[in-house]
Amino acid sequence: MTPFDAVAGITNACQATPTLITGGQPTAEQLQAFKAAGGAVVLDIRDPMEARPMNEPATASGLGLEYVNVPVVSGSLDAPAIDRILGVLRASKEKQVLFHCASANRVGGALVAYFMLDLGMDEEEATELAMRVGLRNAGYLQTALEYVASKR
Repeated sequence: MTPFDAVAGITNACQATPTLITGGQPTAEQLQAFKAAGGAVVLDIRDPMEARPMNEPATASGLGLEYVNVPVVSGSLDAPAIDRILGVLRASKEKQVLFHCASANRVGGALVAYFMLDLGMDEEEATELAMRVGLRNAGYLQTALEYVASKR
């Protein structure tokens, strides 16, 4: 079983790159399967105050997964959050990463910058993949594109 197979039931699950799986909120069972399939890092951008089906930091840590939370309140994706997200993705590029929020909308927005700056995609290609990941908010796209422009 691949790490993607382990979490394929997650809302909007997507194999964005060979080592990056994206989606919505996983269950404890999906985290356990992700770890068993070679998963290493969980990057969660949900705000800690959002309702969850489990104590995700404790569950992930208990499984031996590296758990990182970069809180992005719905509607508030900004440059400092993108900086932190890109830092985690860059530091984990050789590991299997599960990057999630509640539905993958915020994840898709943040990934536009990663796709363009780190993977060399053009705006159209990055936007298309971000929409496959789960991006539905035009504001997140605009924030990411402004971020990319500021870094070039």
